[in-house]
Amino acid sequence: MSSSTEQTPRPTRLAAAAAVAGIEALGLVAGGVYMLVNSLTGEAGDLTGALTGAVTLVALGLIPLAAARGLWLRRAWSRGPAVITQILALPVAWQMLQADSAMIPAGIVLGVLAVTGLVLLVNPATTEALGIRRPGQDPL
Repeated sequence: MSSSTEQTPRPTRLAAAAAVAGIEALGLVAGGVYMLVNSLTGEAGDLTGALTGAVTLVALGLIPLAAARGLWLRRAWSRGPAVITQILALPVAWQMLQADSAMIPAGIVLGVLAVTGLVLLVNPATTEALGIRRPGQDPL
């Protein structure tokens, strides 16, 4: 399976987009593990709810993880889940910014990651590296 995109160097923007998705995946998985530990040590009030939340966060972390791997390997399909992850992260970041707690810095970081990820994913260099054609663009 040889294509011109595999022979050219990986654009920095594509590598950065993969890194952003990977960081978000790690954050979700870490949050899920944290919730799991809290629920198993008895610190969570509602064991079922805490376990469900923990499993959900870990499962959701698999989406940007798969997208990060796909972006790194230049798979065109990976852009969709990566863009959706960034779009879904924006309202979460907004809610974190509305808190009156230590969640505000986390909200800032998440917001910056989401906007950065979106900018990188819609960049023409990223699109071209993934082999995605723009509307009206002639086939290769």
